[in-house]
Amino acid sequence: MIMRKILLVFTLLSLLSPPLTGGGREGTLLSRTWGQWDTWGEQPDGTYLNPIIPADFSDLDCIRVGDDYYAISSTMQYSPGMTILHSRDLVNWEIVGNAVSDLTQISPALGWQQMDRYGRGIWAGTLRHHDGRFYLYFGAPDEGFFMTSAVKAEGPWEPLTPLLLESGWDDCSAIWDEEGNAWFVGTCFREGYKTYLFRMAADGRSIDRTSARLVNEGNGREANKLIYHDGYYYLIFSEHRDGIGRYVMAKRDRKMTGPFSEERQLLLPCREANEPNQGGIISFNATPSTLHWYFLTHHGSGDWSGRIVSLLPVTWQDGWPMIGDLTEPGLPGHMVWQSPMPHNSQNSHSSNSSNYSHNPFLLPPHFQWNYQPRADHFSLTERPGWLRLRAFPPLENDKLLKAGNTLTLRSFRTPHNEVTVLMDISHLADGQHAGLCHFAAHSGCLGVMREQGQTFLEMRQDDQSQRGPALSCPTLWLRSTWGLDGLSQFAYSTDGTHFIPCNTYNLSWGFYRGDRIGIYNYNNLADDGYIDIDYFNMRH
Repeated sequence: MIMRKILLVFTLLSLLSPPLTGGGREGTLLSRTWGQWDTWGEQPDGTYLNPIIPADFSDLDCIRVGDDYYAISSTMQYSPGMTILHSRDLVNWEIVGNAVSDLTQISPALGWQQMDRYGRGIWAGTLRHHDGRFYLYFGAPDEGFFMTSAVKAEGPWEPLTPLLLESGWDDCSAIWDEEGNAWFVGTCFREGYKTYLFRMAADGRSIDRTSARLVNEGNGREANKLIYHDGYYYLIFSEHRDGIGRYVMAKRDRKMTGPFSEERQLLLPCREANEPNQGGIISFNATPSTLHWYFLTHHGSGDWSGRIVSLLPVTWQDGWPMIGDLTEPGLPGHMVWQSPMPHNSQNSHSSNSSNYSHNPFLLPPHFQWNYQPRADHFSLTERPGWLRLRAFPPLENDKLLKAGNTLTLRSFRTPHNEVTVLMDISHLADGQHAGLCHFAAHSGCLGVMREQGQTFLEMRQDDQSQRGPALSCPTLWLRSTWGLDGLSQFAYSTDGTHFIPCNTYNLSWGFYRGDRIGIYNYNNLADDGYIDIDYFNMRH
């Protein structure tokens, strides 16, 4: 099978610490230093530890469809855009697809010919399931709101439909009320974070711009999510105050027409946990007669690992979905690092491999290009079992962030992370540079360069090049290893067994994203030369 080698290999080898004693379902205030987790996710004692995904899955929303759970995560300028995840137990997740196959539907600035949307592109959205279909809504801050729909969350997703082509909007949500009417909310951050409610067509494909009604404003209020529970409609959102931080709030009303005058704070800022604040509130049947609630959220203050994912228990008190630990009377909830598993059956787990093998012409959904790629310059069929990347000039010579067709993955924050790539470098052309990279606000690379008919090892730091020894081998193994400290050690091998350490690099945060690891390939001089990738293995 053609896709047998181009795989993302997740070997989840968490070194488990001794089991910690869990409290009730509300969890425990177990103290963890941010970023210093030896283990995470599901534990052998029937609990889970936050984070449940120690990697950059930002701007989450989550819905329940029967016994299945689906979540979305914003992707900025990466393509394909808007990642779709699936779970059966809310703790173990798999990537099953990406909803936006062509980012230039949003703007040509998101393509390889312009590359002008770092930190922008696809921002937060909302996922809904209505009348047998999935509906996805999101905002692009320079272009406006868009939607798409699909019968299955894995796709195929329809081409994008514009809803509101105005800049300055973000963090939308949608709902069909109990009478079947459709509604849409979005925040206009250019007006000082004013959130408006719109009437939406029953088919979910258009909104009435003239129906806009202000329902929330000020204090950086965004991260909107609309939910319905027990006779009330809730607008869940986050708020920020200087010197305090960002935290979760809610408004409610018995009718979607508002005025949503009742308001309650649900979660404290939890700054020591990097402010968990945006996500979806969702129910889970622990038993056929027992319903529990949870908040699937990202941590909003970024570091090199990005905005990672945690799951906090939710307790309904006086008709409000209070989040986290509620042991301090009269206060909103606090961060929970450990809690009993929603469902302890090992059979409920999602696997770590997705259903991509049926289509040998597509990369696995874990992989994303930096911007919409130049489609005629990569192939999975020219050399079966390998990914061919053809080089072409970057928009600016020797600028990694201006080089098209860089293939990326999210970098995880676990005690040991290792990525190994096997490349055939026998078809390089003069002016070509290719290899393994990390990047966000800064970048570090280990690869090869071709000059006057000779191939050299090359180390790069923020686009500054250092030439290494000449190479005569046709194939090259490149490796990056890093731990909880985010310090990458690059190494190379000519035989796949003996690796020689080279440069180091401190992983970084930038453009609202955590570090990405990837394969780069460009040619400053001409549209010429190519590399073949045999495999890209990632282990945690």
